[in-house]
Amino acid sequence: MSWREFWNGAHSIYVNERHRTLHYDRIAKDIAAHLPSREACVLDYGCGDAESSEAIAAGCAMLYLYDAASNVQERLRQRFGHNNKIVVLSASALEAMPDAALDLFIANSMIQYLSPAEFESLLETARCKLKADGKLIVADIIPTQVNAIDDAKALLNFAWVGGFLIPALTGLVSTFFSDYRKLRGEIGLTRYTPQDIETLFAAHGFRARRAPENIGYNQSRMMFVAEPI
Repeated sequence: MSWREFWNGAHSIYVNERHRTLHYDRIAKDIAAHLPSREACVLDYGCGDAESSEAIAAGCAMLYLYDAASNVQERLRQRFGHNNKIVVLSASALEAMPDAALDLFIANSMIQYLSPAEFESLLETARCKLKADGKLIVADIIPTQVNAIDDAKALLNFAWVGGFLIPALTGLVSTFFSDYRKLRGEIGLTRYTPQDIETLFAAHGFRARRAPENIGYNQSRMMFVAEPI
């Protein structure tokens, strides 16, 4: 099983509905804070189920959602088909998008599931689709020194504040026996140093800086904001 097959299939990475709702609400709030203007065209690349995307769409002119998993794409179309400010893209539709069409390109919590070569391909796509004054945000990047224990601590802190600590503790036990943990052990998650990220961005025509805060609750991970050179 690959990571794409995992995300395209049935899985349970949220301990309960409160965890799921608070997770997506936090992501949407954090992304909305980076919207450049109400006239902006924005792409959330590798968006997952993106359940709170309407909160992002309310602050921009158009929000494009893209996820490589076909089942996720279908759920997104069913969820947001009524909203004329949200467009769910297939791979071919993303490729056909005109160059220099986007003001903001976001890749949140997904490059850990890509090989370095796949990440470089993403950077090339972003470079083509962004306007000259556009911005690329890559968030939730796992540093080389961060491990599963750090992730568990971040989840428990989030659960304590969010009021689902007991389900989170139970969920951590379930995760130990899950396909997610098996894949994490077999395939692993791709990690980077800050210098790795800056070097890759520069090689693909971007000037990048590390942001003071990550998108989402896990602040042991990194976020970078980049501009085309």
